[in-house]
Amino acid sequence: MDNHVILITGAGSGLGQATAVEAAMVEGSLKQMGGENWEEAGKEFVSVNPMKRFGEPEEVGNLVTFLLSNEATFSNAAVIPIDGGQSYKY
Repeated sequence: MDNHVILITGAGSGLGQATAVEAAMVEGSLKQMGGENWEEAGKEFVSVNPMKRFGEPEEVGNLVTFLLSNEATFSNAAVIPIDGGQSYKY
């Protein structure tokens, strides 16, 4: 699985905040990586993913937007997977 981690920092309470978002394959990421077997690798990922689909870039963006909002001011020092339930296997 190809993981990307986005570090989000903010002022929060004045101490600073750092939260990582660990995103699994999102639509288009395999194609961008290239290679001869990207379509087959995509089918394999989807077949074992509990939601049976790729994530959408907007879904990752929605989580990041929430974490940057005033609704998530107590969230700090966490790694949040967004992978359609894939990480529960590990």
